[in-house]
Amino acid sequence: MERKWRRLDEPGLEVFQIMPEVDGFRAVATVVHAGADPFGLSYVWSLDEHWRTRQLVLRLSHPTLQEMKIERTSGGWLVDGQEAAELAACDEIDLSATPFCNSLAIRRLRGSGELTALYVDLPSLQLSCSRQRYQPLGEGRWRYIDLGVAKGFEADLSLDEDGLVVDYEGLFETINQDLQ
Repeated sequence: MERKWRRLDEPGLEVFQIMPEVDGFRAVATVVHAGADPFGLSYVWSLDEHWRTRQLVLRLSHPTLQEMKIERTSGGWLVDGQEAAELAACDEIDLSATPFCNSLAIRRLRGSGELTALYVDLPSLQLSCSRQRYQPLGEGRWRYIDLGVAKGFEADLSLDEDGLVVDYEGLFETINQDLQ
């Protein structure tokens, strides 16, 4: 599956592809953010069969090239091979530059609920724990409520039949919804 998301709050575009692997899925993407603090990003997101993060590898150009690898372990997360005990309570990754991470949270919750996200701020690459709530609004529609990093922020999300975000109120929209 391929998707292209356009940013709505600032100029930007993401070209995204997700494909099945023997024991899960692999998502790859390129993001160009041309807003007030421009950057380029590519990522490879390895998921298990339930769409839970195994590993996320980021390559950020801002203004120099930086790389980061985040891996799930049985007890938490490794960041660039080092245990990140302060992130152990995080359930899933929230990468600020893409709506894809919302699909992971919604699949994990399978209904109304809260989780703690390992929030990756871009372009700073700062990591923090952030509490989030998702509420179903009906067929393929969800309400996202940030209870952490951006406390008070709320937005409606629409997902397609594949469980990928089509529209993220005020931030992202799909520009090639029919492309498979």
